[in-house]
Amino acid sequence: LQTRMQSLQPDPKAQYRGVYEALKKMVLTEGVWRPLRGMNVTMLGAGPAHALYFACYEKMKKSLSDIFQPGGNSHLANGIAGSVATLLHDAVMNPAEAVVKQRLQMYNSPYTTVLGCVRTVQRTEGLGAFYRSYTTQLTMNVPFQAIHFVTYELVQEHLNPHRQYNPHSHIVAGAVAGAVAAAATTPLDVCKTLLNTQENTALSSLKIRGHLSGMANAFSTVYQLGGVPGFFKGVQARVIYQMPSTAIAWSVYEFFKYFLTKHALEKKS
Repeated sequence: LQTRMQSLQPDPKAQYRGVYEALKKMVLTEGVWRPLRGMNVTMLGAGPAHALYFACYEKMKKSLSDIFQPGGNSHLANGIAGSVATLLHDAVMNPAEAVVKQRLQMYNSPYTTVLGCVRTVQRTEGLGAFYRSYTTQLTMNVPFQAIHFVTYELVQEHLNPHRQYNPHSHIVAGAVAGAVAAAATTPLDVCKTLLNTQENTALSSLKIRGHLSGMANAFSTVYQLGGVPGFFKGVQARVIYQMPSTAIAWSVYEFFKYFLTKHALEKKS
């Protein structure tokens, strides 16, 4: 839904006024499984990407907090740790989620399978196409994750000051952090989607030949086609997506952190 709603010049059959209408129209015209397209490629990359992501975050948060605020919780340390963790996460996820998944999700996509999409992109645009939006992805995700982690830790301070395992606080803090970070970084996400999908209709209308690259070019193109409101296309879908996504991620992560730590202590004793 987010990918479709961020299209700058969508096909008349794929123009939506809201999230509910988009979902209903997609299911009725393209089938009940269409909204789940691209899920398999996301799942393939999510495991290793998130393993690197949380491992790096925990290690750096502890090391930097000892420097900035010994014995306490430093928001600066949380922000820096989240930003660095993003470098590793996006190196794994950018080709899978940002390029392949979004091309599969576009309306009337010429790609039918993940492997077919990978082969076509590699043959017609080269291997560099899989990382064309990497710097843009980082430009978006570094501030996103900095806001995300700082907000999560801040909400945790109020809901769970002793940092015990508390599913309710993890879910609420995760959802709030995801919503705030998603809304704040939507303009960057619109630019990223344009670079990933190389939307033909939009580029043709401005007589852009070849492939669009670079954040500056993406910003200029979005502004020419949609003005300031163009930078907030799909913001509702993005927030609705990120809230449960970050709530689930944090609650599952905190559960396994609690469970494995408890198990290790029992084994030691």
